[in-house]
Amino acid sequence: MAIVTGSKRTTTLARIGLYLLLGTVGFAMVFPFVLAVATSLKDKDDVFRYPPRVLPRTEQTAPVDGEARPLYAVEVDGRTEQRALVATADVGIYAPPDDLEATVRVPTGDVTPTGGFTNPETTVVDGEERDLFDVEVDGQTVPMVEVGRTTLGRFASLDDPEDTVLSSVREARAIEDVSARPQNFADVLSLQNLDRSVTNTALVTLLVVGGTVLTSILGGYAFARVRFPGRDAVFLVYIGSIMVPFVILIIPLYQLMVAMGWVDTLAALIFPFVFNAYGTFLMRQFFVSIPKDLEEAAFVDGASRWTILWRIFVPLSYPAIATLSTFMFLYSWNSFVWPFIIINAGNTDNHVLTLSLQQLGGRAADSPNLIFAGVVIAVIVPVTVFVLAQRYFVENVATSGIK
Repeated sequence: MAIVTGSKRTTTLARIGLYLLLGTVGFAMVFPFVLAVATSLKDKDDVFRYPPRVLPRTEQTAPVDGEARPLYAVEVDGRTEQRALVATADVGIYAPPDDLEATVRVPTGDVTPTGGFTNPETTVVDGEERDLFDVEVDGQTVPMVEVGRTTLGRFASLDDPEDTVLSSVREARAIEDVSARPQNFADVLSLQNLDRSVTNTALVTLLVVGGTVLTSILGGYAFARVRFPGRDAVFLVYIGSIMVPFVILIIPLYQLMVAMGWVDTLAALIFPFVFNAYGTFLMRQFFVSIPKDLEEAAFVDGASRWTILWRIFVPLSYPAIATLSTFMFLYSWNSFVWPFIIINAGNTDNHVLTLSLQQLGGRAADSPNLIFAGVVIAVIVPVTVFVLAQRYFVENVATSGIK
Protein backbone atom coordinates (compact mmCIF):
# COMPACT_ATOMS: atom_id res chain seq x y z
CA MET A 1 0.00 0.00 0.00
CA ALA A 2 2.84 2.34 0.82
CA ILE A 3 4.48 1.51 -2.49
CA VAL A 4 1.30 2.42 -4.38
CA THR A 5 0.97 5.69 -2.47
CA GLY A 6 4.58 6.58 -3.18
CA SER A 7 4.11 5.80 -6.86
CA LYS A 8 1.05 8.06 -7.05
CA ARG A 9 2.94 10.84 -5.30
CA THR A 10 5.84 10.52 -7.76
CA THR A 11 3.43 10.60 -10.70
CA THR A 12 1.68 13.69 -9.31
CA LEU A 13 4.96 15.51 -8.77
CA ALA A 14 6.10 14.58 -12.29
CA ARG A 15 2.87 15.97 -13.74
CA ILE A 16 3.18 19.17 -11.73
CA GLY A 17 6.77 19.61 -12.93
CA LEU A 18 5.71 18.93 -16.51
CA TYR A 19 2.85 21.45 -16.30
CA LEU A 20 5.17 24.07 -14.81
CA LEU A 21 7.69 23.50 -17.59
CA LEU A 22 5.04 23.67 -20.30
CA GLY A 23 3.50 26.74 -18.71
CA THR A 24 6.89 28.49 -18.58
CA VAL A 25 7.65 27.68 -22.21
CA GLY A 26 4.15 28.75 -23.25
CA PHE A 27 4.47 32.04 -21.38
CA ALA A 28 7.85 32.71 -23.00
CA MET A 29 6.32 32.16 -26.43
CA VAL A 30 3.18 34.22 -25.82
CA PHE A 31 4.80 37.13 -23.96
CA PRO A 32 6.31 38.83 -27.07
CA PHE A 33 2.84 38.92 -28.67
CA VAL A 34 1.29 40.30 -25.49
CA LEU A 35 4.01 42.95 -25.29
CA ALA A 36 3.47 43.91 -28.95
CA VAL A 37 -0.29 44.33 -28.45
CA ALA A 38 0.22 46.30 -25.22
CA THR A 39 2.79 48.60 -26.87
CA SER A 40 0.45 49.21 -29.81
CA LEU A 41 -2.09 50.62 -27.32
CA LYS A 42 0.33 53.03 -25.60
CA ASP A 43 1.06 56.65 -26.34
CA LYS A 44 4.56 57.67 -27.41
CA ASP A 45 5.64 59.01 -24.03
CA ASP A 46 4.55 55.84 -22.26
CA VAL A 47 6.67 53.70 -24.62
CA PHE A 48 9.87 55.53 -23.64
CA ARG A 49 9.11 55.57 -19.93
CA TYR A 50 11.65 53.92 -17.62
CA PRO A 51 11.32 51.45 -16.04
CA PRO A 52 9.18 49.96 -18.80
CA ARG A 53 5.75 48.54 -18.02
CA VAL A 54 3.66 46.07 -19.93
CA LEU A 55 0.20 47.61 -19.60
CA PRO A 56 -0.49 50.98 -21.27
CA ARG A 57 -0.90 53.86 -18.86
CA THR A 58 -2.06 57.47 -19.26
CA GLU A 59 -1.29 60.45 -17.05
CA GLN A 60 -4.25 61.87 -15.15
CA THR A 61 -4.82 65.58 -15.60
CA ALA A 62 -6.79 68.30 -13.84
CA PRO A 63 -7.92 71.74 -15.08
CA VAL A 64 -5.86 74.63 -13.67
CA ASP A 65 -6.51 78.15 -15.00
CA GLY A 66 -8.39 76.66 -17.93
CA GLU A 67 -5.60 74.26 -18.96
CA ALA A 68 -5.25 70.53 -18.37
CA ARG A 69 -2.24 69.95 -16.14
CA PRO A 70 -0.68 66.56 -15.22
CA LEU A 71 -1.28 65.31 -11.70
CA TYR A 72 1.53 64.26 -9.34
CA ALA A 73 1.76 62.91 -5.81
CA VAL A 74 3.94 65.45 -3.96
CA GLU A 75 5.29 65.48 -0.42
CA VAL A 76 4.06 68.66 1.33
CA ASP A 77 4.82 69.19 5.05
CA GLY A 78 5.28 65.47 5.61
CA ARG A 79 2.10 64.36 3.86
CA THR A 80 1.37 63.29 0.28
CA GLU A 81 -0.96 65.47 -1.77
CA GLN A 82 -2.27 65.39 -5.31
CA ARG A 83 -1.13 68.53 -7.08
CA ALA A 84 -0.98 69.75 -10.66
CA LEU A 85 2.34 70.56 -12.33
CA VAL A 86 2.02 74.08 -13.73
CA ALA A 87 5.66 74.92 -14.56
CA THR A 88 9.16 73.50 -14.57
CA ALA A 89 12.62 75.03 -14.41
CA ASP A 90 16.19 73.74 -14.64
CA VAL A 91 17.88 74.26 -11.30
CA GLY A 92 21.59 74.16 -10.61
CA ILE A 93 23.07 72.85 -7.38
CA TYR A 94 25.91 75.17 -6.31
CA ALA A 95 28.44 75.07 -3.45
CA PRO A 96 31.49 77.11 -2.33
CA PRO A 97 34.77 75.65 -3.64
CA ASP A 98 36.03 75.08 -0.09
CA ASP A 99 32.81 73.46 1.23
CA LEU A 100 31.05 71.28 -1.32
CA GLU A 101 28.55 70.07 1.28
CA ALA A 102 26.99 73.55 1.73
CA THR A 103 24.82 73.41 -1.37
CA VAL A 104 22.10 75.75 -2.53
CA ARG A 105 19.60 75.34 -5.36
CA VAL A 106 19.18 78.24 -7.75
CA PRO A 107 17.55 78.38 -11.21
CA THR A 108 20.29 78.29 -13.83
CA GLY A 109 18.91 81.42 -15.44
CA ASP A 110 19.53 83.42 -12.25
CA VAL A 111 23.31 82.86 -12.13
CA THR A 112 26.12 84.27 -14.26
CA PRO A 113 29.77 83.22 -14.69
CA THR A 114 32.14 84.98 -12.33
CA GLY A 115 34.10 87.53 -14.37
CA GLY A 116 31.43 87.64 -17.11
CA PHE A 117 30.70 85.48 -20.13
CA THR A 118 33.73 86.75 -22.08
CA ASN A 119 36.31 86.09 -19.35
CA PRO A 120 34.90 83.53 -16.89
CA GLU A 121 36.95 82.68 -13.83
CA THR A 122 37.80 79.13 -12.79
CA THR A 123 39.08 77.36 -9.72
CA VAL A 124 40.56 73.97 -8.92
CA VAL A 125 38.44 71.60 -6.84
CA ASP A 126 39.80 68.14 -5.98
CA GLY A 127 42.39 68.47 -8.74
CA GLU A 128 39.76 69.39 -11.35
CA GLU A 129 39.34 72.83 -12.90
CA ARG A 130 35.79 74.14 -12.61
CA ASP A 131 33.96 77.29 -13.65
CA LEU A 132 32.91 79.79 -10.99
CA PHE A 133 29.40 81.29 -10.91
CA ASP A 134 28.04 84.30 -9.05
CA VAL A 135 25.21 83.00 -6.88
CA GLU A 136 23.09 85.29 -4.71
CA VAL A 137 22.69 83.91 -1.18
CA ASP A 138 20.90 85.97 1.49
CA GLY A 139 21.39 89.15 -0.50
CA GLN A 140 25.11 88.53 -1.09
CA THR A 141 26.85 87.37 -4.25
CA VAL A 142 29.06 84.35 -3.56
CA PRO A 143 31.37 82.66 -6.11
CA MET A 144 30.40 79.00 -6.27
CA VAL A 145 30.91 75.95 -8.44
CA GLU A 146 28.16 73.85 -9.95
CA VAL A 147 28.02 70.36 -8.43
CA GLY A 148 24.84 69.11 -10.08
CA ARG A 149 21.56 69.88 -11.79
CA THR A 150 17.96 68.92 -11.32
CA THR A 151 14.50 69.92 -12.47
CA LEU A 152 12.14 71.58 -10.05
CA GLY A 153 8.44 71.82 -10.68
CA ARG A 154 5.88 74.26 -9.40
CA PHE A 155 2.94 72.21 -8.16
CA ALA A 156 -0.40 73.94 -7.57
CA SER A 157 -3.17 72.83 -5.23
CA LEU A 158 -6.35 71.63 -6.93
CA ASP A 159 -8.48 73.69 -4.56
CA ASP A 160 -6.38 76.90 -4.68
CA PRO A 161 -4.17 77.41 -7.80
CA GLU A 162 -2.34 80.18 -5.92
CA ASP A 163 -1.14 77.66 -3.35
CA THR A 164 2.04 76.31 -4.96
CA VAL A 165 5.14 74.45 -3.79
CA LEU A 166 8.48 73.73 -5.42
CA SER A 167 9.60 70.13 -5.56
CA SER A 168 11.78 67.87 -7.69
CA VAL A 169 9.88 66.50 -10.67
CA ARG A 170 12.01 63.35 -10.57
CA GLU A 171 11.05 62.68 -6.97
CA ALA A 172 7.34 63.34 -7.52
CA ARG A 173 5.21 60.37 -8.65
CA ALA A 174 2.97 60.86 -11.67
CA ILE A 175 -0.61 59.76 -11.07
CA GLU A 176 -1.61 57.41 -13.89
CA ASP A 177 -4.35 54.94 -14.71
CA VAL A 178 -4.34 51.90 -17.00
CA SER A 179 -5.98 52.89 -20.25
CA ALA A 180 -5.60 51.89 -23.89
CA ARG A 181 -5.17 54.15 -26.90
CA PRO A 182 -6.90 52.33 -29.77
CA GLN A 183 -6.67 55.39 -32.00
CA ASN A 184 -3.08 54.30 -32.72
CA PHE A 185 -4.50 51.90 -35.28
CA ALA A 186 -6.43 54.67 -37.03
CA ASP A 187 -3.33 56.88 -36.96
CA VAL A 188 -1.07 54.25 -38.52
CA LEU A 189 -3.62 53.41 -41.20
CA SER A 190 -3.69 57.04 -42.32
CA LEU A 191 0.07 57.63 -41.86
CA GLN A 192 1.40 55.14 -44.40
CA ASN A 193 -1.69 54.54 -46.56
CA LEU A 194 -1.81 51.27 -44.66
CA ASP A 195 -5.53 50.79 -45.26
CA ARG A 196 -4.87 50.49 -48.99
CA SER A 197 -1.98 48.12 -48.30
CA VAL A 198 -4.21 45.89 -46.17
CA THR A 199 -6.80 45.79 -48.96
CA ASN A 200 -4.15 44.95 -51.57
CA THR A 201 -2.66 42.25 -49.34
CA ALA A 202 -6.06 40.67 -48.71
CA LEU A 203 -6.89 40.72 -52.44
CA VAL A 204 -3.54 39.24 -53.48
CA THR A 205 -3.67 36.61 -50.73
CA LEU A 206 -7.21 35.47 -51.51
CA LEU A 207 -6.51 35.21 -55.25
CA VAL A 208 -3.23 33.34 -54.70
CA VAL A 209 -4.85 30.94 -52.23
CA GLY A 210 -7.89 30.39 -54.42
CA GLY A 211 -5.82 29.95 -57.58
CA THR A 212 -3.35 27.61 -55.88
CA VAL A 213 -6.10 25.42 -54.41
CA LEU A 214 -7.87 25.20 -57.78
CA THR A 215 -4.77 24.31 -59.82
CA SER A 216 -3.52 21.93 -57.13
CA ILE A 217 -6.83 20.06 -57.03
CA LEU A 218 -6.92 19.71 -60.81
CA GLY A 219 -3.24 18.77 -61.09
CA GLY A 220 -3.34 16.45 -58.09
CA TYR A 221 -6.36 14.58 -59.44
CA ALA A 222 -4.79 14.25 -62.88
CA PHE A 223 -1.56 12.81 -61.47
CA ALA A 224 -3.42 10.56 -59.02
CA ARG A 225 -6.26 9.12 -61.07
CA VAL A 226 -5.93 9.96 -64.78
CA ARG A 227 -3.64 7.66 -66.77
CA PHE A 228 -1.72 9.24 -69.67
CA PRO A 229 1.67 8.55 -71.30
CA GLY A 230 4.62 9.84 -69.27
CA ARG A 231 2.47 10.75 -66.26
CA ASP A 232 4.94 9.62 -63.62
CA ALA A 233 7.93 11.19 -65.42
CA VAL A 234 6.13 14.52 -65.78
CA PHE A 235 5.15 14.34 -62.12
CA LEU A 236 8.76 13.76 -61.03
CA VAL A 237 9.99 16.69 -63.14
CA TYR A 238 7.22 18.92 -61.79
CA ILE A 239 7.96 17.97 -58.19
CA GLY A 240 11.69 18.43 -58.82
CA SER A 241 11.06 22.13 -59.39
CA ILE A 242 10.48 22.46 -55.63
CA MET A 243 14.23 22.06 -55.13
CA VAL A 244 15.00 25.16 -57.24
CA PRO A 245 15.55 28.11 -54.83
CA PHE A 246 13.37 31.13 -55.47
CA VAL A 247 16.41 33.45 -55.65
CA ILE A 248 17.45 31.66 -58.85
CA LEU A 249 14.04 32.37 -60.40
CA ILE A 250 13.91 36.07 -59.53
CA ILE A 251 15.77 37.38 -62.60
CA PRO A 252 13.99 35.27 -65.26
CA LEU A 253 10.66 35.89 -63.52
CA TYR A 254 11.31 39.63 -63.48
CA GLN A 255 12.20 39.57 -67.18
CA LEU A 256 8.96 37.73 -67.86
CA MET A 257 6.99 40.37 -65.96
CA VAL A 258 8.72 43.10 -67.98
CA ALA A 259 7.82 41.34 -71.25
CA MET A 260 4.18 41.02 -70.18
CA GLY A 261 4.00 44.61 -68.90
CA TRP A 262 3.11 43.56 -65.35
CA VAL A 263 5.92 45.34 -63.52
CA ASP A 264 4.60 47.52 -60.67
CA THR A 265 1.16 45.87 -60.81
CA LEU A 266 -0.68 43.51 -58.50
CA ALA A 267 -0.92 40.96 -61.32
CA ALA A 268 2.81 40.27 -60.86
CA LEU A 269 2.09 39.28 -57.26
CA ILE A 270 -0.72 36.89 -58.16
CA PHE A 271 -0.34 34.94 -61.40
CA PRO A 272 3.23 33.60 -60.96
CA PHE A 273 2.20 31.87 -57.73
CA VAL A 274 -1.14 30.25 -58.55
CA PHE A 275 0.72 27.19 -59.92
CA ASN A 276 2.42 25.48 -57.01
CA ALA A 277 4.29 22.17 -57.20
CA TYR A 278 4.03 21.63 -53.45
CA GLY A 279 0.24 22.06 -53.54
CA THR A 280 -0.07 19.63 -56.46
CA PHE A 281 2.07 17.09 -54.61
CA LEU A 282 0.03 17.46 -51.42
CA MET A 283 -3.32 17.02 -53.18
CA ARG A 284 -2.04 14.15 -55.32
CA GLN A 285 -0.85 12.23 -52.26
CA PHE A 286 -4.18 12.82 -50.56
CA PHE A 287 -6.17 11.70 -53.59
CA VAL A 288 -4.08 8.55 -53.87
CA SER A 289 -5.12 7.57 -50.34
CA ILE A 290 -8.84 7.65 -51.25
CA PRO A 291 -10.04 4.06 -51.93
CA LYS A 292 -10.47 3.24 -55.59
CA ASP A 293 -13.65 1.32 -54.78
CA LEU A 294 -15.39 4.62 -54.09
CA GLU A 295 -14.40 6.00 -57.49
CA GLU A 296 -15.37 2.77 -59.33
CA ALA A 297 -18.79 2.79 -57.65
CA ALA A 298 -19.31 6.33 -58.90
CA PHE A 299 -18.34 5.30 -62.44
CA VAL A 300 -20.87 2.45 -62.29
CA ASP A 301 -23.54 4.96 -61.30
CA GLY A 302 -22.70 7.00 -64.43
CA ALA A 303 -20.73 9.84 -62.81
CA SER A 304 -18.15 11.67 -64.93
CA ARG A 305 -14.64 12.43 -63.75
CA TRP A 306 -15.63 16.06 -63.20
CA THR A 307 -18.53 14.98 -60.98
CA ILE A 308 -16.36 12.49 -59.10
CA LEU A 309 -13.73 15.15 -58.48
CA TRP A 310 -16.04 17.86 -57.12
CA ARG A 311 -18.73 15.71 -55.50
CA ILE A 312 -16.56 12.99 -53.92
CA PHE A 313 -12.84 13.77 -53.86
CA VAL A 314 -12.99 17.44 -52.88
CA PRO A 315 -15.43 16.99 -49.94
CA LEU A 316 -13.21 14.19 -48.60
CA SER A 317 -10.11 16.39 -48.97
CA TYR A 318 -11.09 19.28 -46.70
CA PRO A 319 -8.19 18.62 -44.27
CA ALA A 320 -5.63 18.72 -47.11
CA ILE A 321 -7.29 21.76 -48.69
CA ALA A 322 -7.35 23.57 -45.34
CA THR A 323 -3.68 22.76 -44.77
CA LEU A 324 -2.68 23.94 -48.24
CA SER A 325 -4.81 27.08 -47.92
CA THR A 326 -3.23 27.94 -44.57
CA PHE A 327 0.32 27.46 -45.84
CA MET A 328 -0.33 29.53 -48.97
CA PHE A 329 -2.14 32.19 -46.95
CA LEU A 330 0.82 32.61 -44.60
CA TYR A 331 3.29 32.64 -47.52
CA SER A 332 1.36 35.19 -49.55
CA TRP A 333 0.42 37.42 -46.61
CA ASN A 334 4.03 37.60 -45.36
CA SER A 335 5.76 37.75 -48.76
CA PHE A 336 8.32 40.56 -48.90
CA VAL A 337 11.22 39.85 -51.29
CA TRP A 338 9.22 39.58 -54.51
CA PRO A 339 6.90 42.57 -53.79
CA PHE A 340 9.97 44.60 -52.80
CA ILE A 341 11.53 43.87 -56.21
CA ILE A 342 8.52 44.13 -58.51
CA ILE A 343 6.59 47.04 -56.89
CA ASN A 344 8.02 50.56 -57.02
CA ALA A 345 8.68 52.10 -53.61
CA GLY A 346 6.84 55.28 -54.57
CA ASN A 347 3.74 53.48 -55.86
CA THR A 348 1.95 53.27 -52.51
CA ASP A 349 -1.35 52.46 -54.22
CA ASN A 350 0.03 49.02 -55.12
CA HIS A 351 1.94 48.39 -51.91
CA VAL A 352 1.24 45.32 -49.84
CA LEU A 353 1.45 45.22 -46.08
CA THR A 354 5.07 44.10 -45.82
CA LEU A 355 6.29 46.98 -48.00
CA SER A 356 4.29 49.54 -46.04
CA LEU A 357 5.62 48.22 -42.74
CA GLN A 358 9.18 48.41 -44.07
CA GLN A 359 8.68 52.11 -44.89
CA LEU A 360 6.75 52.71 -41.67
CA GLY A 361 9.85 51.69 -39.69
CA GLY A 362 11.61 54.74 -41.11
CA ARG A 363 8.78 57.26 -41.09
CA ALA A 364 7.61 56.47 -37.56
CA ALA A 365 10.99 55.67 -36.01
CA ASP A 366 10.24 58.06 -33.13
CA SER A 367 6.82 56.46 -32.48
CA PRO A 368 7.27 52.76 -31.66
CA ASN A 369 3.62 52.57 -30.61
CA LEU A 370 2.57 53.22 -34.23
CA ILE A 371 5.07 50.68 -35.55
CA PHE A 372 3.73 48.05 -33.17
CA ALA A 373 0.18 48.95 -34.19
CA GLY A 374 1.11 48.19 -37.80
CA VAL A 375 2.77 44.95 -36.72
CA VAL A 376 -0.35 43.88 -34.82
CA ILE A 377 -2.50 44.57 -37.89
CA ALA A 378 -0.16 42.41 -39.95
CA VAL A 379 -0.02 39.58 -37.41
CA ILE A 380 -3.60 39.32 -36.19
CA VAL A 381 -5.04 38.13 -39.52
CA PRO A 382 -2.72 35.12 -40.14
CA VAL A 383 -2.92 34.13 -36.46
CA THR A 384 -6.72 34.12 -36.68
CA VAL A 385 -6.66 32.09 -39.88
CA PHE A 386 -4.28 29.55 -38.35
CA VAL A 387 -6.39 29.17 -35.21
CA LEU A 388 -9.57 28.66 -37.22
CA ALA A 389 -8.00 26.17 -39.64
CA GLN A 390 -5.83 24.12 -37.30
CA ARG A 391 -8.58 21.64 -36.43
CA TYR A 392 -8.51 20.42 -40.03
CA PHE A 393 -4.86 19.45 -39.67
CA VAL A 394 -5.69 16.45 -37.51
CA GLU A 395 -8.79 15.20 -39.25
CA ASN A 396 -8.59 11.71 -40.68
CA VAL A 397 -9.81 10.74 -44.13
CA ALA A 398 -10.48 7.18 -42.99
CA THR A 399 -14.19 7.93 -42.66
CA SER A 400 -14.85 7.37 -46.37
CA GLY A 401 -17.89 5.11 -45.97
CA ILE A 402 -16.07 2.00 -47.18
CA LYS A 403 -16.66 -0.98 -44.86
